[in-house]
Amino acid sequence: MRPETCPPLPDPQWEDGWLSSARRCPSPNHGERPAFACIDLIVLHSISLPPGVYGGREIEQLFTNQLDWDSHPYFGQIRGLQVSSHFLIRRDGELVQFVSGDARAWHAGESCWRGRTQCNDDSVGIELEGLEGDVFEVAQYDSLVHLCQAIRRRYPVCHVAGHEHIAPGRKHDPGPGFDWLQLQRALGWDTACFPPATVREHWAQSAP
Repeated sequence: MRPETCPPLPDPQWEDGWLSSARRCPSPNHGERPAFACIDLIVLHSISLPPGVYGGREIEQLFTNQLDWDSHPYFGQIRGLQVSSHFLIRRDGELVQFVSGDARAWHAGESCWRGRTQCNDDSVGIELEGLEGDVFEVAQYDSLVHLCQAIRRRYPVCHVAGHEHIAPGRKHDPGPGFDWLQLQRALGWDTACFPPATVREHWAQSAP
């Protein structure tokens, strides 16, 4: 059963779902959220285009349907793909926003979490520039913590999960290189907010 609709809360950092501290790069790949949507989930992803290459504009080009499919052999495998995310955190910590948080970005695909399917309906998607399974930069964790806190001030977020958790077997990002323990400690949120597997890891690493 889905909760009742929870309208976004007013916050001076946000304007119609756009965060003032993020660079805007609007994507056409979005839609309206269902009327019943209660935005209470943050989904973490990782992406690099081409895989393992950082710093270029290919991710932004993909999310805005401007990627030259013939510019790299790998792009032939994703030709015609129309996807987006609400946010991207670059390796240097730069924050880019593609879709208003009030809208439904196309980041999760077929998915299920906290007893609900179609996680695009009521989640905020965050992409970390990085290779699946590789480690992430300190600047990215710093930006991620501030972003999660800002999202929670506007939306009733009480769950954080990776793409690998909401689409197990189909997706594997952000992968084993992502430090869930570091995120949990920095946010200080209740462990119930995080996937059980990451909480078990938390206690294992915290034990004397």
